[in-house]
Amino acid sequence: MKKVLLSFLILTLLLAAVGWLRYGGGEDYPDLTTPALLAEDVLEEVLSYPEPIGNLAVSAGGRLFFTVHPEARPKGNRLLEFVDGASVPFPNVGSQLDLFDTVLGIAIDRQNRLWTIDHGNHGLKTPRLLAFDLDKNEIIRDQRLPSEIAPAGSFLQDLQVSADGRTVIIADASIWRLQPALIVYDVQTGTARRVLEGATSVASEDYVIRTPGRDMRYLGGILTLKAGVDGIALGEDWLYFGALTGSGLYRIALADLRNASISDQQLATRVERVAAKPLSDGMSIDLNGNVYITDIEHNAIFAVSSAHEVSTLIRSSRMRWPDALSFGPDGWLYVADSALPDVVLQPRAHIQSQKPYRIFRFRPGTEGTPGQ
Repeated sequence: MKKVLLSFLILTLLLAAVGWLRYGGGEDYPDLTTPALLAEDVLEEVLSYPEPIGNLAVSAGGRLFFTVHPEARPKGNRLLEFVDGASVPFPNVGSQLDLFDTVLGIAIDRQNRLWTIDHGNHGLKTPRLLAFDLDKNEIIRDQRLPSEIAPAGSFLQDLQVSADGRTVIIADASIWRLQPALIVYDVQTGTARRVLEGATSVASEDYVIRTPGRDMRYLGGILTLKAGVDGIALGEDWLYFGALTGSGLYRIALADLRNASISDQQLATRVERVAAKPLSDGMSIDLNGNVYITDIEHNAIFAVSSAHEVSTLIRSSRMRWPDALSFGPDGWLYVADSALPDVVLQPRAHIQSQKPYRIFRFRPGTEGTPGQ
């Protein structure tokens, strides 16, 4: 019996060591915050919800959609629209479990189509890309992504759509597989390509996220939450992107991403590092080329100007984990607070005890394209 217990202990320690080597560790990240340019009181609460909010998108007509964060393991509604002060299942309550499993990222394009990406429980099921015609509230695209595009261990969690509606870019943060990449989906042909896997620009770095609520470490420090390319922002000509636990904001020309004749090695050489950034989640971009980035360690929104100058735009302890960003009409920038320190690997009772979860908005002083 003693030999069995000793063998079990040795195996447990070995697995813990292997787990720590692959998923643990992490250094402190430098504090890039500056005095906030906007007062905290300009941040308005738009809605609250009893379950953690994932991503959001606001149409040019002011329609607001949001997902329930899949890390909260929701049993009911996954995608909702905020209508007349109430959060209503979209497209209807009956289709929620048929259409959605672990839906997270959403965006609205200039053709008034709502796009959603479902990562299929980290690629263990089949990830699914859907598009809805918001004039008719009908599905117009239902695309399953094969394993060579979204393999087991992938985490497809953010997406953006080009101005002409021809290209969807999806970020695979690859928390478990540790092979992040971008996915380029051609709307006309219904085909997808996986690009930049293995490139420095999409990879996570060895940092530990320290929020005011908690350090994002689990299982006694064996697991540190690290992720590759997460937030993406797509302008007319450039895609801006960066890793969740990454120090740099990068960009690449949309034309290069669309060009299938460019090899992955060549594509990596065309990526430009724009600026330093905080550890971050969501991104957006305005019509002047300023990039907005959530600062998850400091309850803030960070800005990188078109001249590549960096600053803290607004900061508030009400945002526990500022996640997705979306411009809406009239210059409003909307922020989903997913409060992930109270969600990831937490018991359901704890998640419920931390409600409500909120969406905020503020005006940064510039206009952006609604929905993205």
